[in-house]
Amino acid sequence: MKHILSIALSLTLAAAPALAQQVQNDATAPLHLMKPAYKYNYGLVKPAEVKATIDRIRDYITTHTYAELDEGGKQLKRGDFRLTSYEWGVTYSAMLRATELTGDPSYRDYAVRCMRFLAKQAPVFRKRLDKGEQIDPLMHQVVQPRALDDAGAICCAMIKSGDKSLKNQIQTYYDYIANHQYRYADGQFARMRPVANTVWLDDMFMGIPALALHGDMQEAKRQFRLFHEKMWVAEKNLYRHGWVPGAYHPSFFWGRANGWALLTACELLDLEPDATIMKWFKEHLSGLLPLQDYDGSWHQLLDNNQTYLETSCTAIYCYCLAHAINKGWIEPETYVGQTLLAWNYVAAHVTPQGQVEGTCVGTGLAFDPAFYAYRPVNNYAAHGYGPAIWAGAEVYQMLSTLCLKTNDSAVHYYPVDPQTDEPLFEVKQ
Repeated sequence: MKHILSIALSLTLAAAPALAQQVQNDATAPLHLMKPAYKYNYGLVKPAEVKATIDRIRDYITTHTYAELDEGGKQLKRGDFRLTSYEWGVTYSAMLRATELTGDPSYRDYAVRCMRFLAKQAPVFRKRLDKGEQIDPLMHQVVQPRALDDAGAICCAMIKSGDKSLKNQIQTYYDYIANHQYRYADGQFARMRPVANTVWLDDMFMGIPALALHGDMQEAKRQFRLFHEKMWVAEKNLYRHGWVPGAYHPSFFWGRANGWALLTACELLDLEPDATIMKWFKEHLSGLLPLQDYDGSWHQLLDNNQTYLETSCTAIYCYCLAHAINKGWIEPETYVGQTLLAWNYVAAHVTPQGQVEGTCVGTGLAFDPAFYAYRPVNNYAAHGYGPAIWAGAEVYQMLSTLCLKTNDSAVHYYPVDPQTDEPLFEVKQ
């Protein structure tokens, strides 16, 4: 027995130096290079990987929506999403931009094909309506818009396409926006629901860009100012979702609605420089960025981290950040990290089939927190698809243009390549 113990002790002592070498401590290993346990991908991705992600979304969309009539010829053939909805207007704009930035014509082809189909069918359904016939409610939105949701986002996409065959339908949409949408006493876009004279932050995007793209920039800027006066909460640097006349204005900072506001600023700044709108855009970013979760997303109620993380608002913010970097409006040095963090979150929520997960369904307006906190999420919530494509296209451009490198495990921007000291592009001041 003593002989056996002696052999075991000898073997243990002999192995001790080898065991000591395997232990990672401050003296034996560069601990700062240990891989963190990130929940999602972190840091740089290749442009081709970004393109592959939005390609999956495109493939899913194109195979699950139909720009055609059903067998009876009286209704639109139903797919997973509505071709006439404002969410799909956002998707059309995103696809047009994706072709601009990636050079892939399939995105634009889909958007233009669907919009031409709607414009071609509009006179047919209008004649039926004039005869007193009941028509497909989806086409009713096209023929006789009754809300900014029916008209604004698709009108924008049609104008951006530059397709002359869409001229008459553009005018139908624009006529509603400019001349028939209900307005508050000061002329601001408003609604009669859920109570009279309610101002919705969503309507910044549903109405203002269409005015600007159609040529009425003065009215577009006036509307922006009116929204800012009522909806901006300076101590938060965020917009409240809803406003009604009265002494007290409950403030609930819904993520996607703030996305529509930020996106509206981008749309106007794309058309014309404006110092005031740029100032408001940057102040809005200063309110949003500190609220980003460490996994890359933002919460359903932005200032309440007990509410769930939501994909569509994250995709919109990601797009706006990447777009502003690409346009030279904000400094890439301080913004690329959070932009890529947001993209990696969005990409992680695109399924292998191309569905976008974690998106809040259509949401009305309320003056209590439970309404927002308990809104369902669903893969068929169309609000996530256009923003995800838009975000991916801009991130693709950002990664393809800027010199981004990993330094001490984090992503950083360099105006010149550290290896060659040669400028990679003209730095915008």
